[in-house]
Amino acid sequence: MARIRHDGPLIIGGGLAGLSAALEAAEALGPNGKVLVVTPEPLLNACSSAWAQGGMAAALSPHDSAALHAKDTEGAGAGLVEAEAARALTMRGRETVEWLAALGAPFDRDADGGFSVSLEAAHSLPRVARVGGDGAGRAILSAVVAAARAVKGIEIWEDGRLRGLIRDVDGRVRGAVIERRGGQGHGRLDEVFAPAVVLATGGIGGLFEATTNPSALRGEGLALAYLAGAEILDPEFVQFHPTAIDVGLDPAPLATEALRGEGARLVDGRGVFLLGDHPDADLAPRDIVARAVHAARIEGRGAFLDATKAVGEAFPHEFPAVFAACMRAGLDPRVSPIPVAAAAHYHMGGIVADDEGRTSVPGLFAIGECAATGVHGANRLASNSLLEAGAFGRRAGRAAAAEVQPERRPLAAVQATTDLPPEALATLRAAMTRYAGVVRDEAGLTALLALIDDLAKAHPTAACLAAARLVAEGALNRRESRGGHYRRDFPDSLPRAEHTRMRAAPAPARDEEAEAATLAALAAVI
Repeated sequence: MARIRHDGPLIIGGGLAGLSAALEAAEALGPNGKVLVVTPEPLLNACSSAWAQGGMAAALSPHDSAALHAKDTEGAGAGLVEAEAARALTMRGRETVEWLAALGAPFDRDADGGFSVSLEAAHSLPRVARVGGDGAGRAILSAVVAAARAVKGIEIWEDGRLRGLIRDVDGRVRGAVIERRGGQGHGRLDEVFAPAVVLATGGIGGLFEATTNPSALRGEGLALAYLAGAEILDPEFVQFHPTAIDVGLDPAPLATEALRGEGARLVDGRGVFLLGDHPDADLAPRDIVARAVHAARIEGRGAFLDATKAVGEAFPHEFPAVFAACMRAGLDPRVSPIPVAAAAHYHMGGIVADDEGRTSVPGLFAIGECAATGVHGANRLASNSLLEAGAFGRRAGRAAAAEVQPERRPLAAVQATTDLPPEALATLRAAMTRYAGVVRDEAGLTALLALIDDLAKAHPTAACLAAARLVAEGALNRRESRGGHYRRDFPDSLPRAEHTRMRAAPAPARDEEAEAATLAALAAVI
Protein backbone atom coordinates (compact mmCIF):
# COMPACT_ATOMS: atom_id res chain seq x y z
CA MET A 1 0.00 0.00 0.00
CA ALA A 2 1.25 3.45 -0.93
CA ARG A 3 0.88 6.49 1.30
CA ILE A 4 0.32 9.70 -0.66
CA ARG A 5 0.26 13.23 0.71
CA HIS A 6 -1.97 15.61 -1.24
CA ASP A 7 -1.85 19.32 -0.41
CA GLY A 8 -5.34 20.28 -1.60
CA PRO A 9 -8.89 18.97 -1.32
CA LEU A 10 -9.53 15.30 -2.07
CA ILE A 11 -12.92 15.04 -3.80
CA ILE A 12 -14.55 11.61 -4.04
CA GLY A 13 -17.01 11.63 -6.94
CA GLY A 14 -17.10 13.02 -10.47
CA GLY A 15 -20.72 14.10 -10.88
CA LEU A 16 -22.01 17.65 -10.97
CA ALA A 17 -21.47 18.27 -7.26
CA GLY A 18 -17.92 16.90 -7.19
CA LEU A 19 -16.72 18.68 -10.32
CA SER A 20 -18.40 21.96 -9.35
CA ALA A 21 -16.49 21.74 -6.07
CA ALA A 22 -13.26 20.95 -7.92
CA LEU A 23 -13.58 23.95 -10.24
CA GLU A 24 -14.28 26.37 -7.40
CA ALA A 25 -11.52 24.91 -5.21
CA ALA A 26 -9.01 25.22 -8.04
CA GLU A 27 -10.00 28.83 -8.63
CA ALA A 28 -9.74 29.63 -4.92
CA LEU A 29 -6.30 28.03 -4.61
CA GLY A 30 -4.86 29.86 -7.60
CA PRO A 31 -2.38 28.72 -10.25
CA ASN A 32 -0.29 26.61 -7.87
CA GLY A 33 -3.23 24.91 -6.20
CA LYS A 34 -3.88 21.18 -6.37
CA VAL A 35 -7.23 19.41 -6.36
CA LEU A 36 -7.58 15.63 -6.64
CA VAL A 37 -10.83 14.13 -7.93
CA VAL A 38 -11.30 10.37 -7.53
CA THR A 39 -14.08 8.51 -9.34
CA PRO A 40 -14.48 4.76 -9.97
CA GLU A 41 -15.48 5.15 -13.63
CA PRO A 42 -14.55 7.50 -16.48
CA LEU A 43 -16.26 10.87 -16.12
CA LEU A 44 -19.84 10.95 -17.43
CA ASN A 45 -20.22 7.23 -16.63
CA ALA A 46 -22.08 5.68 -13.70
CA CYS A 47 -23.21 8.92 -12.04
CA SER A 48 -26.76 10.10 -11.60
CA SER A 49 -25.97 13.65 -12.73
CA ALA A 50 -25.46 12.44 -16.29
CA TRP A 51 -28.76 10.56 -16.21
CA ALA A 52 -30.92 13.48 -15.03
CA GLN A 53 -33.60 14.29 -17.58
CA GLY A 54 -35.80 17.05 -16.22
CA GLY A 55 -33.38 19.92 -15.73
CA MET A 56 -32.43 22.49 -13.11
CA ALA A 57 -35.02 24.36 -11.07
CA ALA A 58 -34.39 28.09 -10.70
CA ALA A 59 -36.44 31.29 -10.55
CA LEU A 60 -35.65 32.56 -14.05
CA SER A 61 -38.88 34.13 -15.30
CA PRO A 62 -40.15 37.65 -14.49
CA HIS A 63 -43.15 36.25 -12.62
CA ASP A 64 -41.05 33.96 -10.43
CA SER A 65 -38.83 34.60 -7.41
CA ALA A 66 -36.39 32.78 -5.17
CA ALA A 67 -38.86 33.25 -2.31
CA LEU A 68 -41.64 31.50 -4.23
CA HIS A 69 -39.25 28.72 -5.23
CA ALA A 70 -38.31 28.30 -1.56
CA LYS A 71 -42.00 28.18 -0.60
CA ASP A 72 -42.62 25.39 -3.13
CA THR A 73 -39.55 23.55 -1.83
CA GLU A 74 -40.88 23.71 1.72
CA GLY A 75 -44.34 22.69 0.60
CA ALA A 76 -43.08 19.52 -1.08
CA GLY A 77 -40.90 18.52 1.89
CA ALA A 78 -43.76 17.52 4.22
CA GLY A 79 -42.70 19.66 7.17
CA LEU A 80 -39.02 18.70 7.30
CA VAL A 81 -37.39 21.24 4.97
CA GLU A 82 -35.12 23.67 6.80
CA ALA A 83 -36.34 27.11 5.71
CA GLU A 84 -32.91 28.73 5.90
CA ALA A 85 -31.38 25.99 3.75
CA ALA A 86 -34.18 26.32 1.19
CA ARG A 87 -33.57 30.06 0.95
CA ALA A 88 -29.82 29.54 0.65
CA LEU A 89 -30.44 27.19 -2.27
CA THR A 90 -33.10 29.04 -4.20
CA MET A 91 -31.40 32.44 -3.97
CA ARG A 92 -28.52 30.89 -5.93
CA GLY A 93 -30.71 29.49 -8.69
CA ARG A 94 -30.12 32.05 -11.41
CA GLU A 95 -26.41 32.47 -10.69
CA THR A 96 -25.90 28.70 -10.85
CA VAL A 97 -27.69 28.36 -14.18
CA GLU A 98 -25.76 31.32 -15.59
CA TRP A 99 -22.44 29.91 -14.32
CA LEU A 100 -23.15 26.61 -16.04
CA ALA A 101 -24.27 28.36 -19.22
CA ALA A 102 -20.98 30.28 -19.21
CA LEU A 103 -19.14 26.95 -19.02
CA GLY A 104 -21.00 25.85 -22.15
CA ALA A 105 -24.13 24.10 -20.86
CA PRO A 106 -26.56 24.50 -23.80
CA PHE A 107 -29.79 25.31 -21.96
CA ASP A 108 -32.90 25.62 -24.11
CA ARG A 109 -33.68 29.24 -24.95
CA ASP A 110 -36.88 31.07 -25.77
CA ALA A 111 -37.44 33.37 -28.76
CA ASP A 112 -35.94 36.32 -26.87
CA GLY A 113 -32.78 34.43 -25.91
CA GLY A 114 -33.80 33.87 -22.30
CA PHE A 115 -33.86 30.51 -20.56
CA SER A 116 -36.82 28.35 -21.59
CA VAL A 117 -38.52 26.87 -18.52
CA SER A 118 -41.01 24.04 -18.05
CA LEU A 119 -43.47 22.99 -15.36
CA GLU A 120 -42.88 19.98 -13.12
CA ALA A 121 -44.73 18.48 -10.18
CA ALA A 122 -45.38 20.63 -7.09
CA HIS A 123 -43.93 23.78 -8.69
CA SER A 124 -46.40 26.67 -8.71
CA LEU A 125 -44.85 28.09 -11.89
CA PRO A 126 -42.74 26.82 -14.80
CA ARG A 127 -39.13 27.14 -13.58
CA VAL A 128 -37.17 24.11 -14.78
CA ALA A 129 -34.38 25.00 -17.20
CA ARG A 130 -34.02 22.15 -19.68
CA VAL A 131 -31.58 21.00 -22.35
CA GLY A 132 -32.84 19.32 -25.50
CA GLY A 133 -36.15 18.52 -23.87
CA ASP A 134 -34.92 15.65 -21.66
CA GLY A 135 -31.13 15.70 -21.93
CA ALA A 136 -30.23 18.20 -19.21
CA GLY A 137 -28.01 16.08 -16.98
CA ARG A 138 -25.57 14.78 -19.56
CA ALA A 139 -25.36 18.10 -21.43
CA ILE A 140 -24.71 20.10 -18.26
CA LEU A 141 -22.20 17.61 -16.91
CA SER A 142 -20.39 17.43 -20.25
CA ALA A 143 -19.72 21.16 -20.05
CA VAL A 144 -18.46 20.86 -16.48
CA VAL A 145 -16.26 17.87 -17.34
CA ALA A 146 -14.67 19.79 -20.20
CA ALA A 147 -14.01 22.74 -17.91
CA ALA A 148 -12.45 20.53 -15.21
CA ARG A 149 -10.20 18.73 -17.68
CA ALA A 150 -8.93 22.10 -18.89
CA VAL A 151 -7.72 23.17 -15.43
CA LYS A 152 -4.09 22.24 -14.85
CA GLY A 153 -4.48 22.12 -11.08
CA ILE A 154 -7.22 19.47 -11.16
CA GLU A 155 -5.94 15.88 -11.21
CA ILE A 156 -8.54 13.21 -11.94
CA TRP A 157 -8.24 9.52 -11.12
CA GLU A 158 -10.89 7.68 -13.12
CA ASP A 159 -10.16 4.27 -11.61
CA GLY A 160 -10.41 4.92 -7.86
CA ARG A 161 -12.92 3.43 -5.44
CA LEU A 162 -13.42 4.78 -1.93
CA ARG A 163 -12.73 2.03 0.60
CA GLY A 164 -12.27 3.86 3.88
CA LEU A 165 -11.84 7.19 5.65
CA ILE A 166 -8.70 7.89 7.66
CA ARG A 167 -9.22 9.69 10.98
CA ASP A 168 -6.94 10.78 13.77
CA VAL A 169 -7.62 10.09 17.44
CA ASP A 170 -9.22 13.53 17.80
CA GLY A 171 -11.86 12.53 15.25
CA ARG A 172 -10.67 14.62 12.31
CA VAL A 173 -10.74 13.03 8.86
CA ARG A 174 -7.21 13.08 7.47
CA GLY A 175 -7.66 11.26 4.17
CA ALA A 176 -9.11 8.21 2.46
CA VAL A 177 -8.25 4.66 1.46
CA ILE A 178 -8.59 4.39 -2.32
CA GLU A 179 -8.62 1.17 -4.31
CA ARG A 180 -7.01 1.70 -7.71
CA ARG A 181 -8.54 -0.43 -10.46
CA GLY A 182 -6.69 0.57 -13.60
CA GLY A 183 -3.34 -0.02 -15.27
CA GLN A 184 -0.34 -1.34 -13.39
CA GLY A 185 -1.86 -0.36 -10.05
CA HIS A 186 -4.94 -2.58 -10.45
CA GLY A 187 -6.15 -3.79 -7.07
CA ARG A 188 -3.75 -1.60 -5.12
CA LEU A 189 -4.91 0.21 -1.99
CA ASP A 190 -3.54 3.72 -1.49
CA GLU A 191 -3.81 5.89 1.61
CA VAL A 192 -4.28 9.46 0.40
CA PHE A 193 -3.81 12.13 3.06
CA ALA A 194 -5.39 15.55 2.44
CA PRO A 195 -6.44 18.62 4.45
CA ALA A 196 -10.06 18.07 3.42
CA VAL A 197 -12.03 15.13 2.05
CA VAL A 198 -15.18 16.00 0.08
CA LEU A 199 -17.69 13.18 -0.39
CA ALA A 200 -19.72 13.53 -3.59
CA THR A 201 -20.51 9.83 -3.84
CA GLY A 202 -24.14 10.01 -4.94
CA GLY A 203 -27.15 8.14 -3.66
CA ILE A 204 -28.33 4.66 -2.73
CA GLY A 205 -30.50 3.58 -5.67
CA GLY A 206 -28.34 0.53 -6.32
CA LEU A 207 -29.52 -0.93 -3.01
CA PHE A 208 -32.92 -1.47 -4.64
CA GLU A 209 -33.92 -3.98 -7.28
CA ALA A 210 -36.03 -1.34 -9.05
CA THR A 211 -34.05 1.87 -9.55
CA THR A 212 -33.44 4.62 -12.08
CA ASN A 213 -29.91 5.18 -10.73
CA PRO A 214 -26.64 3.62 -11.86
CA SER A 215 -26.62 0.28 -10.04
CA ALA A 216 -23.12 0.91 -8.63
CA LEU A 217 -24.47 3.68 -6.37
CA ARG A 218 -25.07 1.79 -3.13
CA GLY A 219 -24.44 4.33 -0.40
CA GLU A 220 -20.76 3.64 0.25
CA GLY A 221 -20.05 7.30 1.04
CA LEU A 222 -23.02 7.41 3.40
CA ALA A 223 -21.86 4.24 5.15
CA LEU A 224 -18.24 5.31 5.51
CA ALA A 225 -19.19 8.74 6.83
CA TYR A 226 -21.43 7.05 9.40
CA LEU A 227 -18.65 4.67 10.42
CA ALA A 228 -16.33 7.68 10.78
CA GLY A 229 -18.71 9.26 13.27
CA ALA A 230 -20.65 11.66 11.02
CA GLU A 231 -24.25 12.44 11.89
CA ILE A 232 -26.81 10.96 9.48
CA LEU A 233 -30.18 12.61 8.89
CA ASP A 234 -33.47 10.98 7.85
CA PRO A 235 -32.03 7.95 6.00
CA GLU A 236 -35.52 6.44 5.65
CA PHE A 237 -36.63 9.08 3.15
CA VAL A 238 -36.18 7.61 -0.31
CA GLN A 239 -37.94 9.17 -3.29
CA PHE A 240 -39.51 6.66 -5.65
CA HIS A 241 -40.01 8.09 -9.11
CA PRO A 242 -43.47 7.13 -10.36
CA THR A 243 -42.58 6.84 -14.04
CA ALA A 244 -39.67 4.47 -14.45
CA ILE A 245 -40.16 2.78 -17.82
CA ASP A 246 -41.13 -0.81 -17.01
CA VAL A 247 -39.51 -2.87 -19.76
CA GLY A 248 -37.43 -5.23 -17.62
CA LEU A 249 -34.16 -3.28 -17.65
CA ASP A 250 -31.81 -2.77 -14.68
CA PRO A 251 -31.47 0.11 -14.08
CA ALA A 252 -34.85 1.21 -15.41
CA PRO A 253 -34.94 4.06 -17.95
CA LEU A 254 -36.77 7.14 -16.75
CA ALA A 255 -39.74 8.90 -18.31
CA THR A 256 -39.14 12.47 -17.21
CA GLU A 257 -41.74 14.35 -15.20
CA ALA A 258 -41.67 17.03 -17.88
CA LEU A 259 -43.89 14.71 -19.93
CA ARG A 260 -46.64 15.16 -17.37
CA GLY A 261 -45.89 18.87 -17.38
CA GLU A 262 -46.71 18.79 -21.10
CA GLY A 263 -50.01 17.04 -20.42
CA ALA A 264 -49.22 13.30 -20.42
CA ARG A 265 -51.59 11.36 -18.14
CA LEU A 266 -51.17 8.33 -15.89
CA VAL A 267 -53.76 5.65 -16.61
CA ASP A 268 -54.41 2.01 -15.85
CA GLY A 269 -54.81 -0.74 -18.42
CA ARG A 270 -58.40 0.32 -19.12
CA GLY A 271 -57.45 3.96 -19.64
CA VAL A 272 -58.84 5.14 -16.28
CA PHE A 273 -56.89 8.08 -14.80
CA LEU A 274 -54.88 6.91 -11.78
CA LEU A 275 -55.10 10.24 -9.95
CA GLY A 276 -58.57 11.42 -10.87
CA ASP A 277 -59.93 13.53 -13.67
CA HIS A 278 -58.21 16.82 -12.88
CA PRO A 279 -55.16 17.32 -15.15
CA ASP A 280 -53.05 18.78 -12.31
CA ALA A 281 -53.48 15.58 -10.32
CA ASP A 282 -50.70 13.97 -12.35
CA LEU A 283 -48.39 16.72 -11.10
CA ALA A 284 -48.96 15.99 -7.42
CA PRO A 285 -45.84 15.45 -5.26
CA ARG A 286 -43.93 12.35 -6.27
CA ASP A 287 -44.73 10.32 -3.17
CA ILE A 288 -48.46 10.59 -3.88
CA VAL A 289 -48.07 9.73 -7.55
CA ALA A 290 -45.68 6.85 -6.80
CA ARG A 291 -48.16 5.25 -4.41
CA ALA A 292 -50.94 5.52 -7.00
CA VAL A 293 -48.75 3.80 -9.59
CA HIS A 294 -47.67 1.15 -7.08
CA ALA A 295 -51.28 0.44 -6.04
CA ALA A 296 -52.46 0.06 -9.63
CA ARG A 297 -49.74 -2.49 -10.33
CA ILE A 298 -50.33 -4.44 -7.11
CA GLU A 299 -54.04 -4.59 -7.90
CA GLY A 300 -53.29 -5.98 -11.36
CA ARG A 301 -54.65 -2.96 -13.23
CA GLY A 302 -51.26 -1.92 -14.60
CA ALA A 303 -49.87 1.61 -14.81
CA PHE A 304 -49.11 3.51 -18.01
CA LEU A 305 -48.01 7.00 -18.98
CA ASP A 306 -50.09 8.06 -21.96
CA ALA A 307 -48.40 10.84 -23.93
CA THR A 308 -49.89 9.93 -27.30
CA LYS A 309 -52.08 13.05 -27.38
CA ALA A 310 -49.97 15.47 -25.36
CA VAL A 311 -46.71 14.78 -27.22
CA GLY A 312 -47.42 12.29 -30.00
CA GLU A 313 -45.42 12.91 -33.16
CA ALA A 314 -43.24 15.50 -31.38
CA PHE A 315 -41.61 12.78 -29.23
CA PRO A 316 -38.37 12.37 -31.23
CA HIS A 317 -37.33 16.01 -30.94
CA GLU A 318 -39.13 17.09 -27.74
CA PHE A 319 -38.13 14.09 -25.59
CA PRO A 320 -35.40 12.24 -27.51
CA ALA A 321 -33.99 10.29 -24.55
CA VAL A 322 -37.37 8.85 -23.54
CA PHE A 323 -38.24 8.18 -27.17
CA ALA A 324 -34.98 6.30 -27.74
CA ALA A 325 -35.39 4.22 -24.56
CA CYS A 326 -38.90 3.21 -25.58
CA MET A 327 -37.94 2.39 -29.16
CA ARG A 328 -35.04 0.20 -27.98
CA ALA A 329 -37.63 -1.80 -26.03
CA GLY A 330 -39.87 -2.14 -29.08
CA LEU A 331 -42.40 0.43 -27.89
CA ASP A 332 -43.42 3.52 -29.87
CA PRO A 333 -44.60 6.16 -27.35
CA ARG A 334 -46.10 8.25 -30.15
CA VAL A 335 -48.91 5.74 -30.49
CA SER A 336 -48.76 3.54 -27.36
CA PRO A 337 -48.89 4.36 -23.64
CA ILE A 338 -45.62 3.68 -21.79
CA PRO A 339 -45.72 0.98 -19.06
CA VAL A 340 -44.34 2.50 -15.85
CA ALA A 341 -43.43 1.49 -12.31
CA ALA A 342 -42.27 3.33 -9.21
CA ALA A 343 -38.50 2.93 -8.71
CA ALA A 344 -35.90 4.21 -6.25
CA HIS A 345 -34.74 7.52 -7.65
CA TYR A 346 -33.32 9.87 -5.03
CA HIS A 347 -32.22 9.75 -1.39
CA MET A 348 -33.43 12.75 0.60
CA GLY A 349 -31.60 11.54 3.70
CA GLY A 350 -27.85 11.47 4.03
CA ILE A 351 -24.82 12.91 5.77
CA VAL A 352 -25.68 16.05 7.73
CA ALA A 353 -23.99 19.01 6.01
CA ASP A 354 -24.44 22.76 5.83
CA ASP A 355 -24.63 24.77 2.61
CA GLU A 356 -20.82 24.73 2.40
CA GLY A 357 -20.72 20.96 2.76
CA ARG A 358 -19.30 20.86 6.29
CA THR A 359 -20.30 17.76 8.22
CA SER A 360 -20.20 17.04 11.95
CA VAL A 361 -16.71 15.55 11.48
CA PRO A 362 -13.81 18.02 11.07
CA GLY A 363 -12.05 17.68 7.73
CA LEU A 364 -15.01 15.90 6.10
CA PHE A 365 -17.38 17.55 3.62
CA ALA A 366 -20.43 16.08 1.88
CA ILE A 367 -22.24 17.43 -1.18
CA GLY A 368 -24.82 16.32 -3.69
CA GLU A 369 -27.10 13.38 -3.08
CA CYS A 370 -25.00 11.82 -0.32
CA ALA A 371 -25.51 14.96 1.79
CA ALA A 372 -28.56 16.01 3.79
CA THR A 373 -28.48 19.80 3.80
CA GLY A 374 -32.08 20.30 4.87
CA VAL A 375 -33.39 21.42 1.48
CA HIS A 376 -35.32 18.27 0.55
CA GLY A 377 -37.06 17.28 3.77
CA ALA A 378 -39.23 14.19 3.40
CA ASN A 379 -39.84 14.65 -0.33
CA ARG A 380 -37.58 16.44 -2.84
CA LEU A 381 -39.08 19.05 -5.13
CA ALA A 382 -38.54 18.04 -8.75
CA SER A 383 -35.30 19.30 -10.36
CA ASN A 384 -33.89 20.77 -7.15
CA SER A 385 -31.17 18.11 -7.05
CA LEU A 386 -29.08 19.44 -9.94
CA LEU A 387 -29.41 22.93 -8.49
CA GLU A 388 -28.20 21.74 -5.09
CA ALA A 389 -25.30 19.86 -6.67
CA GLY A 390 -24.10 22.94 -8.53
CA ALA A 391 -24.87 25.66 -5.98
CA PHE A 392 -23.72 23.94 -2.79
CA GLY A 393 -20.97 22.02 -4.60
CA ARG A 394 -19.36 25.32 -5.57
CA ARG A 395 -19.58 26.64 -2.01
CA ALA A 396 -18.10 23.44 -0.61
CA GLY A 397 -15.19 23.64 -3.04
CA ARG A 398 -14.20 27.05 -1.74
CA ALA A 399 -14.66 26.00 1.88
CA ALA A 400 -12.57 22.86 1.40
CA ALA A 401 -9.85 24.86 -0.34
CA ALA A 402 -9.51 26.97 2.81
CA GLU A 403 -8.66 23.93 4.95
CA VAL A 404 -4.98 23.48 5.82
CA GLN A 405 -3.00 20.41 6.74
CA PRO A 406 -3.50 19.89 10.49
CA GLU A 407 -0.75 18.95 12.90
CA ARG A 408 0.30 15.32 12.95
CA ARG A 409 -1.72 13.23 15.39
CA PRO A 410 -2.00 9.49 16.03
CA LEU A 411 -4.45 7.87 13.66
CA ALA A 412 -7.61 5.95 14.48
CA ALA A 413 -8.33 2.55 13.00
CA VAL A 414 -9.22 2.52 9.31
CA GLN A 415 -12.56 0.82 8.67
CA ALA A 416 -11.86 -0.47 5.16
CA THR A 417 -14.80 -1.91 3.24
CA THR A 418 -15.55 -4.40 0.48
CA ASP A 419 -18.37 -5.22 -1.95
CA LEU A 420 -21.05 -7.84 -1.52
CA PRO A 421 -20.74 -10.84 -3.83
CA PRO A 422 -23.28 -10.70 -6.70
CA GLU A 423 -25.66 -13.32 -5.30
CA ALA A 424 -25.80 -11.68 -1.87
CA LEU A 425 -26.25 -8.26 -3.47
CA ALA A 426 -29.18 -9.53 -5.55
CA THR A 427 -30.79 -10.90 -2.39
CA LEU A 428 -30.35 -7.56 -0.62
CA ARG A 429 -31.72 -5.52 -3.52
CA ALA A 430 -34.83 -7.68 -3.83
CA ALA A 431 -35.49 -7.40 -0.10
CA MET A 432 -34.97 -3.63 -0.08
CA THR A 433 -37.50 -3.16 -2.87
CA ARG A 434 -39.98 -5.54 -1.24
CA TYR A 435 -39.71 -4.32 2.36
CA ALA A 436 -38.29 -0.76 2.19
CA GLY A 437 -39.90 0.28 -1.08
CA VAL A 438 -42.93 2.45 -1.79
CA VAL A 439 -45.05 0.81 0.96
CA ARG A 440 -43.52 -0.41 4.23
CA ASP A 441 -44.63 -2.02 7.49
CA GLU A 442 -43.13 -3.30 10.73
CA ALA A 443 -43.14 -6.96 9.76
CA GLY A 444 -41.36 -6.35 6.47
CA LEU A 445 -38.77 -3.98 7.92
CA THR A 446 -38.05 -6.40 10.77
CA ALA A 447 -37.53 -9.18 8.22
CA LEU A 448 -35.26 -6.90 6.20
CA LEU A 449 -33.08 -6.10 9.23
CA ALA A 450 -32.81 -9.81 10.03
CA LEU A 451 -31.64 -10.46 6.48
CA ILE A 452 -29.08 -7.66 6.73
CA ASP A 453 -27.83 -9.19 10.00
CA ASP A 454 -27.41 -12.57 8.31
CA LEU A 455 -25.57 -11.07 5.34
CA ALA A 456 -23.33 -9.05 7.66
CA LYS A 457 -22.22 -12.19 9.47
CA ALA A 458 -20.88 -13.56 6.20
CA HIS A 459 -19.71 -10.20 4.81
CA PRO A 460 -18.85 -7.95 7.78
CA THR A 461 -16.91 -5.37 5.74
CA ALA A 462 -19.56 -4.76 3.04
CA ALA A 463 -20.31 -1.01 3.05
CA CYS A 464 -23.67 -1.35 1.33
CA LEU A 465 -25.01 -3.36 4.27
CA ALA A 466 -24.28 -0.46 6.61
CA ALA A 467 -26.13 1.88 4.25
CA ALA A 468 -29.09 -0.50 3.93
CA ARG A 469 -29.28 -0.85 7.69
CA LEU A 470 -29.51 2.93 8.11
CA VAL A 471 -32.48 3.05 5.74
CA ALA A 472 -34.23 0.08 7.34
CA GLU A 473 -33.70 1.20 10.94
CA GLY A 474 -34.85 4.72 10.15
CA ALA A 475 -37.96 3.37 8.43
CA LEU A 476 -38.77 1.00 11.29
CA ASN A 477 -38.37 3.70 13.93
CA ARG A 478 -40.48 6.28 12.07
CA ARG A 479 -43.93 5.14 13.14
CA GLU A 480 -45.85 7.43 10.81
CA SER A 481 -46.15 8.17 7.10
CA ARG A 482 -44.52 11.31 5.77
CA GLY A 483 -43.29 12.29 2.32
CA GLY A 484 -41.40 9.47 0.64
CA HIS A 485 -41.80 7.20 3.69
CA TYR A 486 -45.15 5.40 3.78
CA ARG A 487 -46.09 2.86 6.47
CA ARG A 488 -49.25 0.88 5.78
CA ASP A 489 -49.47 0.17 9.53
CA PHE A 490 -49.10 3.88 10.37
CA PRO A 491 -50.70 5.61 7.37
CA ASP A 492 -51.11 9.04 8.99
CA SER A 493 -48.53 11.74 9.74
CA LEU A 494 -47.86 12.69 13.35
CA PRO A 495 -48.85 16.25 14.31
CA ARG A 496 -45.22 17.24 14.84
CA ALA A 497 -42.61 16.70 12.12
CA GLU A 498 -39.33 15.49 13.57
CA HIS A 499 -36.02 14.43 12.05
CA THR A 500 -34.31 11.08 12.47
CA ARG A 501 -30.70 11.49 13.57
CA MET A 502 -28.16 8.66 13.74
CA ARG A 503 -24.54 8.58 14.78
CA ALA A 504 -22.11 5.71 15.26
CA ALA A 505 -19.73 5.34 18.17
CA PRO A 506 -16.28 6.87 17.50
CA ALA A 507 -13.59 4.60 16.12
CA PRO A 508 -10.92 3.30 18.50
CA ALA A 509 -7.28 4.33 18.32
CA ARG A 510 -5.41 2.87 15.40
CA ASP A 511 -4.14 -0.66 15.85
CA GLU A 512 -1.49 -0.96 13.15
CA GLU A 513 -1.33 -4.76 13.37
CA ALA A 514 -5.09 -5.29 13.17
CA GLU A 515 -5.39 -2.70 10.43
CA ALA A 516 -2.72 -4.42 8.35
CA ALA A 517 -4.64 -7.69 8.65
CA THR A 518 -7.89 -6.00 7.57
CA LEU A 519 -6.28 -4.35 4.57
CA ALA A 520 -4.54 -7.58 3.60
CA ALA A 521 -7.89 -9.37 3.66
CA LEU A 522 -9.40 -6.62 1.54
CA ALA A 523 -6.56 -6.81 -0.98
CA ALA A 524 -7.07 -10.57 -1.24
CA VAL A 525 -10.61 -10.20 -2.60
CA ILE A 526 -10.07 -7.42 -5.15
